[in-house]
Amino acid sequence: MKSVTELADMGGRTVVITGGAGHLGRAMAAAMLETGASVALLDRDESALAAAAESLGGGDELASFAVDLASEDQRAALPARIATRFGGLDVLVNNAAFVGDSTLEGWAVPFSEQRIDTWRRAIEVNLTAPFHLVQLLHSMLAASGHGAVVNIASLYGVLGPDMSLYEGTQMGNPAAYAASKGGVIQLTRWLATTLAPNVRANCISPGGLARGQPSSFVDKYDKRTPLGRMGTEEDLVGAVVYLASDLSRWVTGQNIMVDGGFSAW
Repeated sequence: MKSVTELADMGGRTVVITGGAGHLGRAMAAAMLETGASVALLDRDESALAAAAESLGGGDELASFAVDLASEDQRAALPARIATRFGGLDVLVNNAAFVGDSTLEGWAVPFSEQRIDTWRRAIEVNLTAPFHLVQLLHSMLAASGHGAVVNIASLYGVLGPDMSLYEGTQMGNPAAYAASKGGVIQLTRWLATTLAPNVRANCISPGGLARGQPSSFVDKYDKRTPLGRMGTEEDLVGAVVYLASDLSRWVTGQNIMVDGGFSAW
């Protein structure tokens, strides 16, 4: 019987992380590197990718690919780039997300003002891109012998929003974000049965992560959460390592809520 340390060992494996230059992407990359994996960071911002690579220490086991996941053509070019750099692929982490902000038209606004063009942008990046990437890369994943897809969804792909949390702030909870993340969860289940037995597919649905939100929102969110606080990137990496490694080799089609108990009420 293998030890837990052996099951968690990702030495010799390659992990692709989309949205790799962001806070969560960097944290997941650091965790994967710690397990011994090689990591490819994907993001559309070249300067942010360079900063992420520098913060992670660089090295031959780390690569960065500038890719706009809203572009079908740029997505289609990825398999060749990954094969050239690493020779194969073991784990795909679909982490990139279109999250917008309060300045984006038709996003953090009342339902009646949410725009179709903004909806389409969110669906393209949050749902269509993960589908397309798995479609493009599944043959490499299947050939690896350890193929795994880890999708990052959201609490709001499972639950409807409590809009009272946002009162008095410029924040919002767009329908497009919720619908796209709900789609990611169901896509995960579909992939789990369709790609089995050679590729596993699982999902993580994080709760709210502390990112400098207004104190009025944070106070209400904390009170709504059994563990009494918003999450951090560090709170998620254990679940990612679990689903990416042989620790979960008999687990597929699952969605793990990592939300401090928010969804348990």
